Amino acid sequence: MRAPHVLLASTLSIGALAFVAGTPASPIAATRAAAMQQPAATPAPTQVTPPREKDSVRFAIIGDTGTGTSSQYEVGERLTVSRQMFPFDFVIMLGDNIYGSERPQDFITKFEKPYKALLDAKVPFYAALGNHDDPTQRYYKPFNMNGERFYTFTKGNARFFALDSNYMDQTQLKWLDEQLSRANERWKIAYFHHPLYSSGEKHGSEVDLRTQVEPLFIKYGVDVVFAGHEHFYERIKPQNGIYYFIEGGSAKLRKGDIRGGPLTAAGFDTDFTFMLAELGKDAMQFQVLARNGKPIDSGSLPLTAEPKRAEADTPSSR
Repeated sequence: MRAPHVLLASTLSIGALAFVAGTPASPIAATRAAAMQQPAATPAPTQVTPPREKDSVRFAIIGDTGTGTSSQYEVGERLTVSRQMFPFDFVIMLGDNIYGSERPQDFITKFEKPYKALLDAKVPFYAALGNHDDPTQRYYKPFNMNGERFYTFTKGNARFFALDSNYMDQTQLKWLDEQLSRANERWKIAYFHHPLYSSGEKHGSEVDLRTQVEPLFIKYGVDVVFAGHEHFYERIKPQNGIYYFIEGGSAKLRKGDIRGGPLTAAGFDTDFTFMLAELGKDAMQFQVLARNGKPIDSGSLPLTAEPKRAEADTPSSR
């Protein structure tokens, strides 16, 4: 069991909130008030912090993307601009990659065109399946799933585990157990569609899924977990020494859906967003930007010590 330890430089952290109309603001109320003062349509420069370390693993995170709407294209443009200042090497997709029909032309308008500049630059995308995705997406080569519902890959000293949270059967759980037990990379990152922890009013935490996979995350020392499904951004307070993020607002948005409460470290549900992350030697730097280029959240998450396996065999009680 790892003790949660966070060093934050967050624009939305609870301890740094302003007061609104004389009343202490919640993380959600503060971000809504900020959004009202700065409409998404107002032109603004992209405010990105460059990488801190030379040989770090740098990537972008997007979720619930495949709409083909102007919001998806605008986020794609911001991603491209952000890469000039934060040269990420790849992108992970948290599911709901293609909404609606999945004809060949839909993959063009809902994926290839919005991210054309990145694809032309040979930036690979690694997708996970969402509940709106046809499982045959795993054969679409630009998603780099190699025909598998769940898979793993390495980047530098980090191993990523892309899971299919739509159908967490025993075959996938056995595979995850085996793969995690073999992983000796410095960082272990899991990502999938349905969040184990969420303050969303529409969906909330996927407790059944949590009981299946979280004990393995704890046992083998997974460091960070990314999920989508909820159409907003939320950073969860560390749970059992693991950092959890929701990024399901990259082309879909459910305004005012974050209830707030004991799980929420920061949240934003008034505009579309994407994430940038850097895995360094001792910490993960992250930053979240809205489609107008303004920073939403940021911080530094220290890499915690590997768990003692014998002490981590007990499943989470959460």
